Amino acid sequence: MVYTLIWAGLALLIAAVGIRFYWGEISVGQMLLNLMSVETDGGGGAIVWVGILGIGVVPLLITAGIASWQYFRRRKRQQGIGADPRSRRPQWILRVVSTALVAAVVIGGTTAFSTTVGIADYIKAANSKYDVGDYYVEPTVTSDTDKRNLVLIYLESGEATLADDQLFEKDAFIPLKEATKAADGWQSVEDLQQYKGGGWTMAGLTSTQCGVPLKGTGSASSSGTDDEVDGDVDTYLGGTTCLGDVLAQYGYNNVFLGGANAAFAAKDTFLSSHGYSKVKGLSDWRAAGEPEKSFRSDWGLSDERLMAHARDEIDRLHAEAERTGQPFNLSLLTLDTHEPVHVYDYCDVDTENEVTSVFACSMTQVAGFVNYMKEKGYLEDTAVVIMGDHLKHMNAGDSFHEQLDDNDNRTIFNRIWMPGADKNRTLRPGVDQLNMYPTILEAAGLTLTDQEAGLGVSAFASKIPDDSAQAMEPNFYINLLESRSSRFYAEAWASQKAAP
Repeated sequence: MVYTLIWAGLALLIAAVGIRFYWGEISVGQMLLNLMSVETDGGGGAIVWVGILGIGVVPLLITAGIASWQYFRRRKRQQGIGADPRSRRPQWILRVVSTALVAAVVIGGTTAFSTTVGIADYIKAANSKYDVGDYYVEPTVTSDTDKRNLVLIYLESGEATLADDQLFEKDAFIPLKEATKAADGWQSVEDLQQYKGGGWTMAGLTSTQCGVPLKGTGSASSSGTDDEVDGDVDTYLGGTTCLGDVLAQYGYNNVFLGGANAAFAAKDTFLSSHGYSKVKGLSDWRAAGEPEKSFRSDWGLSDERLMAHARDEIDRLHAEAERTGQPFNLSLLTLDTHEPVHVYDYCDVDTENEVTSVFACSMTQVAGFVNYMKEKGYLEDTAVVIMGDHLKHMNAGDSFHEQLDDNDNRTIFNRIWMPGADKNRTLRPGVDQLNMYPTILEAAGLTLTDQEAGLGVSAFASKIPDDSAQAMEPNFYINLLESRSSRFYAEAWASQKAAP
């Protein structure tokens, strides 16, 4: 039992240190959602192997070493029968010290791990009186007469704070800002917030495409569902209606392109569960003959090459849309700015901190794609929504702690283009990611009842319905987002949508 406690304490302690170094403080839901869908290739492979060795192997080796030392020490003592009785006295001291050390490892490891993954918050959320289902609104489209093509671009760690050239060596977003000027008709949500409890890519995708906080099936444990999502699930939030579902219902051809392994965190399952007919990732780019220099070993294809493929894809999709009358949704997710950053050959580092240069290089590639769409005339019938998937991570191994740790105005970069939109029309400031779901649907030209979808209200709406989650007092709204909402998530993770 003692050796089991030592092993468990060491494993928890090393896990806590590793999580804080690579991701900072996370939630139980985030851990469970990603634990069973990691990929050793193109999904943070190096981190996966570090985890296997650090959490799985090292504690076993240390425990085995302690057990072996104790065995030989005891055997040696047994062979020394008849020794001076006075030598027995230090044995009691050694036992006390050993017990204290074992207790310190167990208590320290348990405490470190529980605070790192927010066990206390997880337990508190289980007792919340709030349930997301009480405020969830199924999107109802009342008109699609103005529907248009849609391009949706997620910027990895696209935090707007990085544009502050008073905090950083330069404004990394200048290339993209130049391509999306307000004078040309581009709009933005001022102070777009990361939702409380979010902060990783899948949370960014699901919050902006489904309008609900991302919580694993563990949130529905009282309903008899599994505790985590594994790589064999058939659907992902299959009981909810998300962006791709609505667009597919109204004739859209949904396509997703990303540089990383599409299976990482079950991203491909989520997308294919919700109306995307084509999902391309790392394996597709390798099959397409991309040279090795276009890849980073831990994640995948460079943004330079991803945007090159995006140009080819939008040419194909736009031509097909003109021929068939079927609109399209092309969704993209950048990669270069995922830490630890990798400097590709196409990027010239001109800052002391190379992370700043990598951000600027990535934004230059996105800006080039936007300019390409403009040159080809695609912006005349295509809406474009560009936004960060989450704020930049602030773990022990990441950059910019000095600038961001105590910054109380951290927001997500975003730009919205709607052909023929009123340039004087303003968007509601300060909304969070959940509100982007109905906003994107409206950008695509669909009209929604009360401009609502999920827990969100479109940023184009000037008035918030009284019974909306967005009308709640801030503290109550946070409690709602943090609640485990077992009843709602039991249905959300069902294999198919429940009948109304």
